Amino acid sequence: MISQTVEYALRAMVTLAYRAGDAMTVHEIAEVTRVPAPYLSKLMQGMVRSGLLKSRRGLGGGFTLSRSPEEITMWDILQAVDPLKRIHTCPLEIEGHRELCPLHRRVDAALEGVESAFKGTTLAELIAESGTDSPLCTRRSDVVELSVEVPEPPDESGK
Repeated sequence: MISQTVEYALRAMVTLAYRAGDAMTVHEIAEVTRVPAPYLSKLMQGMVRSGLLKSRRGLGGGFTLSRSPEEITMWDILQAVDPLKRIHTCPLEIEGHRELCPLHRRVDAALEGVESAFKGTTLAELIAESGTDSPLCTRRSDVVELSVEVPEPPDESGK
């Protein structure tokens, strides 16, 4: 449902969200995300142009989020790198089709579900949900440090 480019962009943005304002180079991000550095470099520049990232050259430079993780949704990232297009008219351009056929109604409904889920999920939520596991499945303490307080669940009595 989403492209490899979107997957790579999501990985990079989650990685930067962990850094809370600290700049990371393309090579540092590539190591954590397992995205080829040359491809990632082009992708990161595109996200700078879209306003999701800031970049700084030189010593201590790299990429940072342009806004807080609470303000950036998965939808923002998807739309910046590979926009999802809903189906509003017959993709086959069949004359006389005023409504979508059953097939295209279902496809659009699935796209609507993706849109809703992605609009409703921020980078901050992904980080908070992860608990002891990072959203990228492995935690590399030498590259990314996770510092998130996770509240204790209530005991069986509800307290």
